[in-house]
Amino acid sequence: MAPILLHLLAAFLYTGLAVHAWRDRWRGPALSSPRRGTSSSERVLLLTALVVHAITLRADIFDGSTLRFGFAIALSTMLWLAIVFYWIESFYARMEGLQVLALPVAAVCVVLPALVSEQHVLVNAGSAAFRIHIVVAMLAYSLFTLAALHALLMTAVEKRLHSGRLSPLLAGLPPLLTMEALLFRLIHVAFVLLTITLISGILFSEDLFGRALRFDHKTVFAITSWLIFAALLIGRHLRGWRGRLALNWTLAGFAALLLAYVGTRFVLEVLLGRTA
Repeated sequence: MAPILLHLLAAFLYTGLAVHAWRDRWRGPALSSPRRGTSSSERVLLLTALVVHAITLRADIFDGSTLRFGFAIALSTMLWLAIVFYWIESFYARMEGLQVLALPVAAVCVVLPALVSEQHVLVNAGSAAFRIHIVVAMLAYSLFTLAALHALLMTAVEKRLHSGRLSPLLAGLPPLLTMEALLFRLIHVAFVLLTITLISGILFSEDLFGRALRFDHKTVFAITSWLIFAALLIGRHLRGWRGRLALNWTLAGFAALLLAYVGTRFVLEVLLGRTA
């Protein structure tokens, strides 16, 4: 387990950047502040927070020859990967709005492993196939997390446009059609990763988990999420789904995916006090 001071340092950096983004860009009328992207100092501070967060994750997950991966570590990992993707994407697209949404969530999630005792030990941690399965699953989770946050940001922009009240931050974002294209790019990549995760889990369950596939809550919610996102992509390509309809389907699919592992582990570990 990483020292709690490291968790708090990462949380402090995330929170500070979120507060700075809120005060500097989100508040006020659109014309009261010049439109500008993420500064070099903000990128450096965010990268510092990511490095500290990564150090805590390594210490929290790896314990000698065993791997711990309960709901708190899963949430922390998801948000770390999502912020990494955001940091990379910020070099190519205007995504400052996600700071106000994603960084406070990351600040909470980074301290969870220090507050919640992680009892869930991965039994097949030595298997290379199992580790690849976990990595692909977490990449899918993190991209869908970023897509869900992006959908929330688009919802905020849409509401402010209808009310005629845009903050400097929202006014400086790309047009909604450009943001929508980015959203579906995230969903397409994440959907492929989720498909790989489900297929490998179903076909190679005994090799990956040491037991036959069980249709438990985790499996049911994962398949439900896959079906929701499949329907969304089919609707997008065949019927041109967009706007509020696409955003609602994105959030519904993410909610089901969140319940698949994180929700199941939370119920088992926190509410029921079980490790398996």
